[in-house]
Amino acid sequence: MLHHVEIYVSNLQKSIEFWGWLLPELGYELYQKWDSGVSWNHQETYLVFVQAEERYLDIPYHRSRVGLNHLAFHGNSRKHIDEMTQILLEKGIQILYKDKHPYAGGKDYYAVFFEDPDRIKVELVAPSV
Repeated sequence: MLHHVEIYVSNLQKSIEFWGWLLPELGYELYQKWDSGVSWNHQETYLVFVQAEERYLDIPYHRSRVGLNHLAFHGNSRKHIDEMTQILLEKGIQILYKDKHPYAGGKDYYAVFFEDPDRIKVELVAPSV
């Protein structure tokens, strides 16, 4: 079991605005908050977002470099994926692979793909039917 994931971000406030509505929709609860970070937990696993120091912001994150590529979360159903997709669109969050949505991961992989403020790819995946 994964204990936690800690991600350094370029703008903590933007990350809080993004993850602060999404994670509770997925069953996470606010866990800790301090000047330079915030975390949300679900059962025994938590996600931490920390403001990167100014001196480390010169090279922006890119998911194709060495390191984290994406985070994938379980959705409750295909209907849940559709509802979350609508919310993402209403919030102005770009859906990735829009031409293949909701089957961008393959014909039996019903999901929505999008990005957080630092362009970390996020997936929300429906259970297999």
